Parts: sequence; C-alpha cells; structure tokens
Amino acid sequence: MMLELELLRHGETEQGGGLRGSLDDALTEQGWAQLRAAVQGAGPWDRLISSPLQRCARFAEEVAADQALPLHYEPGLQELHFGDWEGRSAAQLMETHAEALGQFWADPYTFTPPNGEPLLQFEARVLAALQGLALAHAGQRLLLITHGGVMRLLLARARGLPRQDLLQVNVGYAQRFRLRLAADGQLTELA
Repeated sequence: MMLELELLRHGETEQGGGLRGSLDDALTEQGWAQLRAAVQGAGPWDRLISSPLQRCARFAEEVAADQALPLHYEPGLQELHFGDWEGRSAAQLMETHAEALGQFWADPYTFTPPNGEPLLQFEARVLAALQGLALAHAGQRLLLITHGGVMRLLLARARGLPRQDLLQVNVGYAQRFRLRLAADGQLTELA
C-alpha cells in the first residue's frame, strides 16, 4: 500500500543559515510566518510527523492543535550532524577549510565533515524512519516537518539523481514538496 508524504522544511531560524545540523535553534518571527504561509490552504493530512528539533517541532505542535491531528516526533528525520562544522557558514569554512568543504560539496558520500555523521549512515537512518512510517501509516497522507538535508535526500531519490548530486537539490525555508512512497520503497515526486 502507498503512503503520500508532504515534506515541509522548517522556516528561518534565530541563528540564520549555515550548517545547523543537530543544533536546536528556535524559529524567528519570519520563520513562523513562512511556515504559516506554506501550509495555508494545504492538506488535508491524516497525521503530522516532525523532527524533534524545535525549529520543526514547535510549528508541528501548532498545526496539530489547530487541525486536531495526531503528532509523532521522529528522531530519524533529524538533520545530518555536521560534526566540527556545526554552526558554521560556508563562507566561514571557505576561510579555514576550503579544500575539505569543496570535497564535501563535490560528493558528500565520500567526504564526511570532521566528527560528523557519514552520509551513508544519515541515509540509512532517514530511509529506516520512512519505512517505519510506511508500515505504521500505509494509505495515509502525512505532513513531515523536517530539514533541508532530509528533504534533499528524499527528493534526489525520487528524481533519480546520482548520489553525488544530492547537494544540488535546492530546498528553501518553508518549502513544501509532495512525494508518494510505493510498497516497494520507490519514491515519486508529485506535482
């Protein structure tokens, strides 16, 4: 049985851009406004699934309360942990780790930031979470409030992109995408 997923990236955070990873940043007022605009007129959903990090979870709680929907926090949908690079911007890293950053951008599967989560482990974690959702909620329509890295991974798979092109997938703040997960694990992007 299929599962319909609507992916929503969190809005702007208080600490701004850069590699936020497992840092637990709060949303700005602009971030809240971005998310509220993104879900206006969207749905309906059967349930909400959220990363437990507050930049996703606090908005998920608001939507769940407003729409009387069940909410589940899924740790498997947290952002990639960037290790020593967490909290740093690409511009900062270019000043001190330009070569390493270039390797990561060229193929994140073959280069892991120092003390970071290898992308193969991240991929396995995200896909295991997705399979768990498919088993528990087959036939339902879920809103997943998550992070750019999780969405890039799922969109790249749905679009059939080579693994090294993962970081070429653009996902802005509060951007929504629709996917269908088939019983065989195949992801398809919906219009």
